[in-house]
Amino acid sequence: MPLLPRTVLTCGLFFIASLSVSAEESGFRRPLIHNGQLDGWIVTGCEVTVADGVLTLKSGDGFVRSDHRYRDFILELEWRTTKADAWDSGIYIRSDLPRDGQKWPDRYQINLLKGNEGNLIGVEGARSQGLSVDGQWNKMKVTVTGRRVKMEMNDKPAWEAEGLDNERGYIGFQAEVTQGGIFEFRNIYLTELGYKPLFNGQDLTGWEGADRDASLCWSVEDSLLMCNGKPGPWLRSAAKYDDFNLRLEYKTRPGGNSGVYCRVPADGNHHGAGAGVEVQILDDAAEQYKNLKPYQYCGSVYAIAPALQRVGKPAGEWNSLEINCKGTAYVVTHNGVVIVHACEEAFPEIKQRLREGFLGLQNHSEEVWFRNIRIGPAD
Repeated sequence: MPLLPRTVLTCGLFFIASLSVSAEESGFRRPLIHNGQLDGWIVTGCEVTVADGVLTLKSGDGFVRSDHRYRDFILELEWRTTKADAWDSGIYIRSDLPRDGQKWPDRYQINLLKGNEGNLIGVEGARSQGLSVDGQWNKMKVTVTGRRVKMEMNDKPAWEAEGLDNERGYIGFQAEVTQGGIFEFRNIYLTELGYKPLFNGQDLTGWEGADRDASLCWSVEDSLLMCNGKPGPWLRSAAKYDDFNLRLEYKTRPGGNSGVYCRVPADGNHHGAGAGVEVQILDDAAEQYKNLKPYQYCGSVYAIAPALQRVGKPAGEWNSLEINCKGTAYVVTHNGVVIVHACEEAFPEIKQRLREGFLGLQNHSEEVWFRNIRIGPAD
C-alpha cells in the first residue's frame, strides 16, 4: 500500500510481504458470478452452465476453479443437489491445481458427499453434522485466515479448525456428475481480506488526470471505469505505492491497446532509468499486431520482460490481470496463467526502475473498460 517499507525479492525466493494488514481490517467483496457470465473461472473436464445467477455443474467429472489464488478470504454461497440420493461434490479452498492425470486437486475440499456435507477433508476437527437440508438451498460461509478456517451452514456455526498449510490457493468446485449427480451454486460472493478497492464504481475518487481534467476522456458508466479514447490525460492514482498485489479486470474493442503503469513518477515516465514500468494491455489477436516484438504483447512488462504465453480473451470479453510487485520482481498473471516472472537477475534493467511511485491507467486513444480494481499486500 502507499509508501511502505521495501524488501528485496529475488527469483525463486519470497520474503514476508512488506504490507502488514490484519485480515479483519479490510476487504474487497464481489460476486464471483457476474451478469450471468463465467468471467474469472477456468473449467476443465466438465460442462458448466450459468442461468439466472445459478452455476450448474451439468455433466462430466472435472474442476471449476477461480483464475486468482487467494490468501485470506470469506466465501459465501448457496448450494443444492438435484439428485435424490447418493449425491457427491465438493468445494475447494486454498487448493493447488490437480496433478497431472488427476481430475481434482489433492486438497482442501469441503465435502458435499451425502452424510458428510460440510466436512473439510484432511483437517482435524472440521466436521459438520445435521446442518444441511436435503434437496433445498443451503447457505454456506467459509472464513479463511492464516492456517485457520471456520464454517457456518444455514446461519449456524459448524466448526472452526486449524491446519491449512497452503498460504494461498484456488477456490473451486468439484464436478463429479457421473456418480454424484448435478449440483447447483448461487449467490457466490468472495471477500478478499486485506485488499481495498481502488475504484468505487461510482466516480473517479482516488484518481486524477495526470496533467489535465480526467473527465476529458475518463468516466464511470454502468459501474465501469471507462476511457473513451478522446484526447486527454492518463489516469493517475492519488497515492504512491511500493510493494503491492494489484488485481483488476479489463476489456477492449477489437485492436484495443492500453496499459497499467506501476511505480511511475508524476509525469508517468515508464521508459529508461529512473522510470516506472508499464504492463501492457493489448488485443493480441488483432491483425495489426502480428509482427510486434515479444515484449509488446499483452501482460508483458513493456520493453523489459515479454509475456511467455498469450492468453487474452477475444475483444469485448472481460480479462483478469494481476500484477505482483515486490522489490525488483514483477509477476504478472493473465486470465489465471502466470505469463511473466521477471527479476533483476534475468532482466537487469529492472534495477534501474523506481521501486515506489504512482499507479496509472493509460489513455492510448482507444476505448477500454476496467472494473474490480483492488490492491493488497504483495506475495
